Amino acid sequence: MEKKTAVVTGSNSGIGLGIARALAAEGHNVVLNSFTDRDEDHKLAADIATEFGNATVYIKADLSKGDEARALVEKAAQKFGRVDILVNNAGIQHVAKVEEFPVAKWDAIIAINLTSAFHTSAVAVPMMKQAGWGRIVNIASAHGLTASPYKSAYISAKHGIVGLSKTIALEFAEERIAATCNAICPGYVRTPLVEGQIADQMKAHNMSREEVLDKVMLTRQPTRQFATVEQIGGTVVFLCSDAAEQITGTTISVDGGWTAM
Repeated sequence: MEKKTAVVTGSNSGIGLGIARALAAEGHNVVLNSFTDRDEDHKLAADIATEFGNATVYIKADLSKGDEARALVEKAAQKFGRVDILVNNAGIQHVAKVEEFPVAKWDAIIAINLTSAFHTSAVAVPMMKQAGWGRIVNIASAHGLTASPYKSAYISAKHGIVGLSKTIALEFAEERIAATCNAICPGYVRTPLVEGQIADQMKAHNMSREEVLDKVMLTRQPTRQFATVEQIGGTVVFLCSDAAEQITGTTISVDGGWTAM
């Protein structure tokens, strides 16, 4: 597969960073992104470029703002000529009952987890249509296919991401080009953020780490194992391959059997 240019939103840590590294390992140019603009963000990009021998850059964008989400893709295209692969990964979370859910939190979650993907895609899609090739991979969640209490905004956004993916896929199909759009639906993935949640749950429930994993966090994940960022990255790489050209408008669950229950 020839070298492509990939934009991965929310990619200076966690799942997004794992995806960015997986695409860099394939030799693609990669644009890292988050809302910060620190020396360590740019150093992270430089380190990936050195490790994999590709071109990796960091571009700041606050994805709660539509104009910045669109500018991210435009700047990437200015740097590399066009955007071939778009991975919409950025997301935030808040937990509360519907009647207690802060309006500002609802607005922020919908903006970052869902609306930003609309804005980035709206800019990337014409480039992919012109090139006759493209891949959009939206990182949804097991919560894009099922629900849990107290996560109304997150679940609404992730269900929306699944619907957006299907719509873009159908519009690509009408063009008769080698461009696809899919959603990956992870369950719990081992990231630094989740590691912090484990520690918090240990304190809250006065449980050991093993008890928290088995009785609290992984109760809906039948394998009782976390997915890894490398596994999510590998799934993205597959969806970007020629072998996945006829996989479009669907969801791929990487959830240890969560949605099989």
